[in-house]
Amino acid sequence: MTPFGRYLLFCASLIVAAILPGFTYHTVAQNPAQNNSRPRRAEDAPQSAPTPPKKEDEITLPSDDVLKVETNLTNVLFTASDKQKRFISTLRREDVRVLEDGVPQQIFTFQPNSDLPLSLAILIDCSGSEERTLPEEKGAARTFLESVLRADKDEAAIVSFTGEVTLEQGLTGNIARLRRAIDQVEFVPPSGYIGGGVVVGGTPPISGTQQTLAGSTAIWDAIWATSNELLSESAEHTRRAIILLTDGEDTISQVRMQDAVNRAVKVDALIYAIGIGDRYQFGINEGALKKITENTGGRAYFPRNERDLRDAFAQIQRDLREQYLVAYSPSNKTRDGSYRRITIEIVNPELRKEGFRLNYRPGYFAKTPGSTTPTNAKKP
Repeated sequence: MTPFGRYLLFCASLIVAAILPGFTYHTVAQNPAQNNSRPRRAEDAPQSAPTPPKKEDEITLPSDDVLKVETNLTNVLFTASDKQKRFISTLRREDVRVLEDGVPQQIFTFQPNSDLPLSLAILIDCSGSEERTLPEEKGAARTFLESVLRADKDEAAIVSFTGEVTLEQGLTGNIARLRRAIDQVEFVPPSGYIGGGVVVGGTPPISGTQQTLAGSTAIWDAIWATSNELLSESAEHTRRAIILLTDGEDTISQVRMQDAVNRAVKVDALIYAIGIGDRYQFGINEGALKKITENTGGRAYFPRNERDLRDAFAQIQRDLREQYLVAYSPSNKTRDGSYRRITIEIVNPELRKEGFRLNYRPGYFAKTPGSTTPTNAKKP
């Protein structure tokens, strides 16, 4: 390639990197004596921009969500609750059966799995519509971490977003560092902002692009970047989850909602949404938050008061902790990349009368030869 050709290629790469969603990095001042983060990864280190979704690399999700198969055994985590949403922790292997595409499967492993380490990302919306409720969001994030995080086992990260996504704190088990990262999240108004989401004319800002980003909301970009750059690098054998604090109104994302969901599914990350925002002026987009959570196996909550918020956090914690693990070797050994639907049923007659609800990921894409995670298969 000629020198001029290499120059054009370099310019093109800069343009592509500039338009893709990814993190900006905010370094928290920290006391080295308080650095209890895990040595397995460098925190807050800049990472390359995510690769844009390619047509052949997209997953067409079913109405539920997808489970990746990493070994010859298919592993499924599920929770059980009664009609009062109380979690059931007394199920036995003989109480349930597993079907794949309607065919009963032989269960190799059935066990409670309540001690799985957690890798969590707390996403805080600090856009214009959250100006009045940002203190509530920050308080909710602190409360959740303090009630859930076990410093010796779990890790969490703090991400803030407006029209751009900022990594405030990389994955760590140090609760003091996480609190400091939450405390420094703030609403930065765009030029001409007079409050209540109203921007008036005046002196043009130095950077029109940055001011536009400051006054907008890129929820899908935040989920994409968090899944692609952060949770994909988390420790192996952890339960990955995104805790999203927002009103659900996306105004400027570069990726589609489905792209963001696909990326979360690919890294086995659940999304839990807490619908917080200025209900009187901006409202809460409950439909969008329900869709992204249900398509990843999580849930959406819309608290009206502090008690509702505490209840939501308690249920999320139980969802992540109080699970059963079922493992089976599929009777269908064909490695064709097809979608396989999983059904878990209560077969104990007495328990069936109780109307228990089982929550699990009801499908996966089978392996193809030479591939551990087929990404171009579609549900039939």
